[in-house]
Amino acid sequence: MKRVFDFILAVFFLVLLSPLCLIISLVVKVTSPGPILYWSDRVGVNNALFKMPKFRSMKIDTPEVATHLLADPRSALTPIGGFLRKTSLDELPQLWNIIKGEMSFVGPRPALFNQDDLIALRTAQGIERLTPGLTGWAQINGRDELPIPEKVQLDAYYLHNQSFTKDLAILWLTFFRVVSSHGVRH
Repeated sequence: MKRVFDFILAVFFLVLLSPLCLIISLVVKVTSPGPILYWSDRVGVNNALFKMPKFRSMKIDTPEVATHLLADPRSALTPIGGFLRKTSLDELPQLWNIIKGEMSFVGPRPALFNQDDLIALRTAQGIERLTPGLTGWAQINGRDELPIPEKVQLDAYYLHNQSFTKDLAILWLTFFRVVSSHGVRH
């Protein structure tokens, strides 16, 4: 049921938000050199890698590491990067990953391929069996502000307590977290 729900909702939002995606694409292209989308290698189900797109919010010479590892993340932002990240509009291209089945609307956020500490902790807890999500239990409970061990504990809680109603609640709470920019580092 979750996969069918994800597919239908992702197609609906992709169609509904396509004009907004077009506008964001144009603004990204006009305000900074480089591609519109940034594709990163992410860790999916059973630690298999997949390509995850985002609207590019960072300059093209930014190292491919988690934002919290950058010396000065703000200096790496494009002119509209802060806005895209604050509003989570940079995440809209991931609707394609949901349609393809590589992601779900709700699950642990996919780790970067080089986040060995996060991948190891998740694997030890069995979290690698979950389809990564656009949002998740950890995102509504702190997002970027959480240390990795705490994120993993929240992901483990979700693993053992997931349900369709919990997913709906997480989606609802995500909307309010995004609107308030709660827990976003940019």
